[in-house]
Amino acid sequence: MDYIDRLDPELAGVLRTLPAEGLSNWQDLAGTRDGFEQVIALLNADMKDSPNVSKENRTAAPGPAGAPGVPVRIYHPSSGGTLLPCLLWIHGGGMVLGSLAMDDFNLQKIVESIGCVAVSVDYRLAPEHPFPTPIEDCYAALKWTHANAAELGVDPLRIAVGGGSAGGGLAAALALLARDRGEVPLAFQWLIYPMLDDRNITPSSRAITEPRVWNRASNLFGWRAYLGVEPGSEGVSAYASPSRATDLGNLPPAYIPVGSQDLFVDEDTDYALRLARAGVPVELQVYPGAFHGSELFAPTAAISLRMIADRDAALKRAFYPESIRSPVALTN
Repeated sequence: MDYIDRLDPELAGVLRTLPAEGLSNWQDLAGTRDGFEQVIALLNADMKDSPNVSKENRTAAPGPAGAPGVPVRIYHPSSGGTLLPCLLWIHGGGMVLGSLAMDDFNLQKIVESIGCVAVSVDYRLAPEHPFPTPIEDCYAALKWTHANAAELGVDPLRIAVGGGSAGGGLAAALALLARDRGEVPLAFQWLIYPMLDDRNITPSSRAITEPRVWNRASNLFGWRAYLGVEPGSEGVSAYASPSRATDLGNLPPAYIPVGSQDLFVDEDTDYALRLARAGVPVELQVYPGAFHGSELFAPTAAISLRMIADRDAALKRAFYPESIRSPVALTN
């Protein structure tokens, strides 16, 4: 059966409208970045800023000595209490693409519907800035958010980390780093189809080769750029590739949604099960026939609407457990 034939019918119809050769040319990273920004602009063409959400660009204090400040964009709802929960959001793009702009409208919707603050991180990209620069940028933004919680109107005990794809992988790594450094308490991990494992040894990581989606070749390129060595090499840090972590205990609760036709489905499922075995409350959702990022390309498809609703409800449960029944965690 052809890959597209395994997709949800609505999603398959959208994918067939894309160029058969795909949208990425990793021999021309600059051109691919330009093309990616054009696609994002096209997907957001009909979007408008919410009148109920304010935005402010700031610079978070730098991380390691000699590092520059980290650009962040803060979203705040016009209604709500003085101290709100906060989502520290990390954009996707395979470690090599993306910017603050790509999730601008999505974050406005989340902030408005859930009643939280969001801080979006403009971390530096690989290969120009390989590991550990991107994760240190994210940690600097997290530490700055916590230190300035009162000014930002943030409850310092209700800070979640989240992201999509590479951003989800960075969020998972950030949770590990925050646990081990012991400086910032985290309330939740919102890991949207996260990029977790540089080794690329699962069946799904080998099977997804369709050029119109994030596939094996793209994933290997992204990991190679981020690590500065071949993916799967010895000695790769768990703060770069969270699936390599041997201890997943004492991490905040997690939510992980992923499509059945996403090359990350195996590594995400494995990570969720390992979190559960380590005693971490976790909810895993696998959406039949969904490809990587499919809700971005087909936001009105029935399965996309379900994925978005489930995703946002999970974050609201984490931030406001008293108003919505908590999810049942996976167990051994």
